[in-house]
Amino acid sequence: MTMGRDPDQDDGRQGRLVGLVIAGTMILWMAAQWIGGAIGLPGRYVFLFDFAALAALFWALVVTYQIWRKRRDENQR
Repeated sequence: MTMGRDPDQDDGRQGRLVGLVIAGTMILWMAAQWIGGAIGLPGRYVFLFDFAALAALFWALVVTYQIWRKRRDENQR
């Protein structure tokens, strides 16, 4: 973090990014499931989409937890 930046703005920016990642992941995952079913993709490729979605959602969970801890620690001071 650089000098002069507001931590609340950083948290807000991170929160918006997390929201976009969650929404984008779900939209892309649903589209991949629909397209995969429509063209008859084998199950192993569908699982790749599932694992990619899980990875993105896990990242979002970790970042959300980091934001929560940072805010909790700032409020305890």
